[in-house]
Amino acid sequence: MSDPVIRSDADGVATLTLNRPDTLNALSTEMLVALQSALDALADDETIRVVVVAGAGKHFCAGHDLNEMRAHPEEGWQRDLFTRCNAMMLSLVRLPQPVIARVQGAAVAAGCQLVSMCDLAVASEAARFALPGIKSGLFCTTPGVGVSRNLSRKHAMELLLTGDLVDAHTAERWGLVNRAVPATELDAAVKELADKIAAHSRAVNALGKRLFYEQVERGIADAYEVAADGMACNMTMDDAAEGIDAFLAKRPPTWRGR
Repeated sequence: MSDPVIRSDADGVATLTLNRPDTLNALSTEMLVALQSALDALADDETIRVVVVAGAGKHFCAGHDLNEMRAHPEEGWQRDLFTRCNAMMLSLVRLPQPVIARVQGAAVAAGCQLVSMCDLAVASEAARFALPGIKSGLFCTTPGVGVSRNLSRKHAMELLLTGDLVDAHTAERWGLVNRAVPATELDAAVKELADKIAAHSRAVNALGKRLFYEQVERGIADAYEVAADGMACNMTMDDAAEGIDAFLAKRPPTWRGR
């Protein structure tokens, strides 16, 4: 059997492709282990500036593997599955590189959660999003953690309480994805966004991403304290000095990664 996650690198961008199209790229234990391993390797890879998460076949990700979950009804096994999934989702946030979800087809349940935990998302106009667990007697509690941090509470609760599919333009309007584009333009739109980010300082991107998530969950006074400390630290970095000097001299910067 082929690898559950395929990594391909080009021009400082690593693409991780969920490679189980026959199961709609479900987040089985095998898939979660493979994704975690790939993310751990990327965290220490200084050649990579941006990460793209994609799905093979017609769909992005259908969430957890329900057949596997029903085969293991024991509470201990279920807790281990969700602990493993939570750790992988948090790895996306903690990864130093910005992460872009490339979404086609269905992104539902934990697949919708996966989109929400990426820093950015670009979707095909054919993409559809849902938290449908309620229709099967299973409230999408863990997917709701990421989704509720992207959407307003009422939009998040609508997804959670109805289980209905929403289209890509609705997902864009609600804040789950950055943009919805024609299917024929999806790869180009992802590449354009990735290349734009990759052109910036890797070190500054990593610092900024960490500080963003550190401050966004805090009260406003604490958030400003975190942000001010971060700005002061940023100003001592080689790439900040180079970037400012390049701006003042009206020349392109040469990033040093420090």
